[in-house]
Amino acid sequence: MSVPDSVPPAGSGDGPSRGAKGLRSNAIGFVSSTVIGVASTAPGYSLAATLGFVAAAVGFQSPAIMIVAFIPMLFIATSYFYMNRADPDCGTTFTWVTKAMGPRAGWMGGWAIIVADVIVMANLAQIAGLYSYELVGWTAAAESTWAVTFLGVLWILLMTWIVGRSVELSAKTQNWLLGAELATLGAFAVVALYKVYADSPPGSVEPSLSWINPFAIDSFSALVSGVLLAVFIYWGWDSTVTVNEETKDSSRTPGLGALTATVILVLTYVIVSVAAQAYGGVDQLVENSDDVLSSLGTAVFGSPWDKILIIAVLTSAAASTQTTILPTARTSLSMARAKALPEKFGEVHERFFTPFFSTWVMGISSIVWYVGLTLLSENILYDSIAALGLMIAFYYGITGFACAIYYRRELLKSAKNFFFIGVCPVLGALMLTGILVKSVIDLSDPANSESGDSWLGLGPPLVIAILFAVIGLGLMLYWNKVSPVFFKRKPEVADPAVLTGEKQAVASFAAEED
Repeated sequence: MSVPDSVPPAGSGDGPSRGAKGLRSNAIGFVSSTVIGVASTAPGYSLAATLGFVAAAVGFQSPAIMIVAFIPMLFIATSYFYMNRADPDCGTTFTWVTKAMGPRAGWMGGWAIIVADVIVMANLAQIAGLYSYELVGWTAAAESTWAVTFLGVLWILLMTWIVGRSVELSAKTQNWLLGAELATLGAFAVVALYKVYADSPPGSVEPSLSWINPFAIDSFSALVSGVLLAVFIYWGWDSTVTVNEETKDSSRTPGLGALTATVILVLTYVIVSVAAQAYGGVDQLVENSDDVLSSLGTAVFGSPWDKILIIAVLTSAAASTQTTILPTARTSLSMARAKALPEKFGEVHERFFTPFFSTWVMGISSIVWYVGLTLLSENILYDSIAALGLMIAFYYGITGFACAIYYRRELLKSAKNFFFIGVCPVLGALMLTGILVKSVIDLSDPANSESGDSWLGLGPPLVIAILFAVIGLGLMLYWNKVSPVFFKRKPEVADPAVLTGEKQAVASFAAEED
């Protein structure tokens, strides 16, 4: 099953082209790359589950919060763009932080990605299972924990199979799922706004420019609370970059795809949030905060067309389930090839050109986590999801810092370098660090957990995050002892040719000469 370190070069005529790790080269283009990034965030589900809580915090300024939360994501996306330009490695944060800040920081960045992805899979699978039953009107099954869990596990198995078979099949599946999702959200926004202006349904409010003005929010505390809720619904766009080694023009296209994905997301979130609160008003969003889209569906579309919003959330969760497996498997693949994990994780399937072993380990791990926590307590499952924000803020933030550190010798060579490679990534990292600190403070209070229980005097989400951090440190120290090769690596600095284009020009010339 494994692929040797020496593989046929691209265009050699010895079968499909393979990159250095054995993954299929040039398998997907800019559009598919961007689609993977957008789909990974599960925009339909993210809006359904978050918009009501944001409205409770900031009232009619929910669209403004979507814009403010977008800023740190855009800044971090610039760091991904420039780090990918220097080294288009599917390990992303793991690889880049290792280069800039050393192997231990890099290892913990990779560990944070893996843990976050495994944890969120449980939530996505549960949503996919629940909405599958709701789509067909099987209420008894939708209300059964075991029925939902069973179907959720089947969703994980299906998406793991697709990801393990082919990155092209994954991309094509995403095109269909995301297309259905965005079309549904777009239709909802258009119909809702049309009815607001044409019919003025009870409770509706005509949109105002003040809705996108963050300075109209009453207090700084409310602004921070809203951003804390909204910033993590952007999480997932970095999946675009984790398939960089399988993307055409790997040093450029994935970074552009990541930037494009964040822009598509902010437009989607702002437009849908404006339409939702214009039609139902803030009170209706707050009263139905668990799922604002379903609550508005019947009123906006009428029965049975309201089912299409269920389809939007279902396809959203299903698509994100698939695209969550992609980065997890490729991170572990990269870590194994760098000798930071056991060699088995670095195997690539000889026929499918995918990290087959890593893919299935991650899929099965997600099932074990999902079923295990469901057996233990659904409240603990939800508490573990609340801990996700800490892991996301950590690995996004450390990537931003790594970009400025790695390119430190290039920052003062031009205003463009200083702003886009230095200021933007560091500002994004500082914003996420602030969010991390605020989240730690909030999650330390047991009252802010789903269960309301106290573990060691702290809220369960914070204890879960600390537990995973300790496990990660323990595994890192163990692997350092077993296989110290990776941990002997020294930090590096960027090659100036990466920014001038000389490196690419020389490589292209050499290839032509050969």
